[in-house]
Amino acid sequence: MAACSPALAMEDTSSQKSGQSKDALGSVTPEETPANFIHVKLEEYEPSGFSTKELILQKAREVCTCNHQTIITFFCRLFPVLDWLPCYNVKTQLLGDVISGLLVGIVAIPQSISYSLLASQDPIYGIYTNFFCNIIYVAMATSRHNSVGSFGVLCLMIGQSVNRHLQQAGYSDDNAGSLVVGNSTSSTNGTGACDRSCYAITVALSLSFLVGLYQILLGVLQLGFVAVYLSEPLLSGFVTGSSLTIITSQMKYLLGLKIPRHEGVGSFILTWVDLFRYIRNTNICDLVTSLVALAVIVPVKEVNERYKEKMKAPFPIELLVVIVATVISYYCNFEERYKSAVCGEIPTGFRKPTLPDINLFSSLAVDALPIAVIGFAMTVSLAEIFGKKHGYAVRANQEMIAIGMCNLIPSFFYCFASSAALTKTLLKESTGTQTQVSGLVTSLVLLLVLLWIAPLFHSLQTSILGVVTIVNLRGGLRKFHDTPSMWQLSKLDTVVWWATMLSSTLITTEIGLLTGVCFALLCIIFRTQRPRATLLGKVSNTEIYEDQSTYKQLSSIANIKIFRFESSLYYANKEYFKTVLYQKTGVNPTLLAAKHQRVGAQASTDTGNSKSFFGTRCDCLKQAKKRAEKPPADACPPSTDMHTLILDCRAMQFIDTVGLSALKETHHDYKEIGVQVLLANCNPSVRHRLREGGWAGEMDSGGQLAFHSVHAAVQFAEWRYHAQQEESKEKKGALPHPEDLNFQVSL
Repeated sequence: MAACSPALAMEDTSSQKSGQSKDALGSVTPEETPANFIHVKLEEYEPSGFSTKELILQKAREVCTCNHQTIITFFCRLFPVLDWLPCYNVKTQLLGDVISGLLVGIVAIPQSISYSLLASQDPIYGIYTNFFCNIIYVAMATSRHNSVGSFGVLCLMIGQSVNRHLQQAGYSDDNAGSLVVGNSTSSTNGTGACDRSCYAITVALSLSFLVGLYQILLGVLQLGFVAVYLSEPLLSGFVTGSSLTIITSQMKYLLGLKIPRHEGVGSFILTWVDLFRYIRNTNICDLVTSLVALAVIVPVKEVNERYKEKMKAPFPIELLVVIVATVISYYCNFEERYKSAVCGEIPTGFRKPTLPDINLFSSLAVDALPIAVIGFAMTVSLAEIFGKKHGYAVRANQEMIAIGMCNLIPSFFYCFASSAALTKTLLKESTGTQTQVSGLVTSLVLLLVLLWIAPLFHSLQTSILGVVTIVNLRGGLRKFHDTPSMWQLSKLDTVVWWATMLSSTLITTEIGLLTGVCFALLCIIFRTQRPRATLLGKVSNTEIYEDQSTYKQLSSIANIKIFRFESSLYYANKEYFKTVLYQKTGVNPTLLAAKHQRVGAQASTDTGNSKSFFGTRCDCLKQAKKRAEKPPADACPPSTDMHTLILDCRAMQFIDTVGLSALKETHHDYKEIGVQVLLANCNPSVRHRLREGGWAGEMDSGGQLAFHSVHAAVQFAEWRYHAQQEESKEKKGALPHPEDLNFQVSL
């Protein structure tokens, strides 16, 4: 490939006489080059030959190459644990990992049980989920601090999908409590039919399988860029809206009410209506227990957060409350004496692996998509946040594959979909974790629960689980306090937040997510469709040009307007570009040209009538007719207060074909009224589009030029204006042509 090094050169006559430069956008003929005007010419690299066939063959060779080194590299990339585990320092890293793993495991016990309730599953399945996904994530993750497991927002979405399929399958809401209270170990009854609990976990397993499959495909196809469409305001609004929905769904457990579960549009409002309708049936025992638990947990959690830097580890108040509440409920026999709902029997050990129900895939394919997107978005975002904070690299596509495997493989072991959990990740990072070995410690804690401790939670009230769930959603509700400051920083981001939050709350979580994405994209289009446009002025004694409406003491350039359009120019903002350009410059070339044509036509009519009246000579009439059909080059254009318009293209990242047409129209319209249009600060892609689109065309005495800076364009415009003035003076001093004298006399 022939390559030319970029060069900066001053144009001289000897170098330009041979012909026109390759880049017509940056060329100036030697006769036009002023003595003090330096033209910068950059030679482009020769375009390299591109062959799609060669590229495909090259990639195929790289993929198909199989030797000892490539196999090792493949497995090390797929299982990052093979890289960092041999370098593990037991003396410096083990203690922090063990302490962090124990604390996260302690917190995960009540959360696993309470989030199972949110996902419409038995408590044992939540413990299964947190146990298996931690082990898999240790082997495949590039993040050292993420803690994966059941996540409130995902559990809500899973529960909505499960309940919808339960209703379609004919399971009534009368046995809603059996999902939590009953024994789930028997998947079939005497007739061999699957009971409500069995069908609920079957739907969840199939859903988890599809979620994992989607995430793995996204990771393998290197489609991690999909996460960029989920902006921080969008995710924050979605989490807050989902938190309100979760709190609403848990209120019936805090009050001990049995109300029908609502799904779909308006379920948030309908649930609150039913809560007030049946509030007289409140179970006093559950209500008192919930209030006492809230009064104990919330203050301690606040103390933990306020003094987290001074405390070596947060106080595990949730686990303590769960243990105390279980003991009190057992000895006071709340279940029989006060009809309080409890967890019921929780089996120990593991169940035999099972296969997801393929027949459910078609009906769950759409439900799995938003769960997969939210799951990998939370996982990747948390991994990148803590990776930057602690100075190590995170591979987003590998994280997607890791969390996909955490959903795909456990779906054979009675687990529902999971992702990185914000609360547990923050706890893990703040307690001094060093590597993912802490995830193995967390799994060991949950293994103890699965083998021996789980049956002890038989008498635990579901109202306590509701309290644990609600308390862990305080972070999402605190986002309301951030909206005033967000409004001051960006009004559009705040609107995106509110739109996503309200749609997620009042409609459904899936539609809310889709609404947020569409609204965010519309905001981006709105920002580029009606961008900021300003006139620039010069900072005294400098070559800097800035916005006249923003900064004081900027001087205008006489008879030159400098217009900056702060967006790319494309089909959606073409009309706005022309409208705001005419408004800012105060010159509408179309109207001026039309006015000039009307005046010219009127003058021609008057002249013709005058000649007919006085009976002028025939040859003079023919000459006048010829001049009327084709105006002379030196005819006076409409009067304006500027001779040059400079378009600052610094903010234009690209120009499409419609935008290029708009620039051509702008140049043509202003040329008709005697105003030249110059471009400045065009990036290489824009310059290439202009050149290929015929913006430069034939060199029109330097009238179609693009400059590397605004100051260079201003210098050129001033020089050319003075040159034209001198030329005009010389023409005025010359003797008139005889034909002109004849014509003037004849008039």
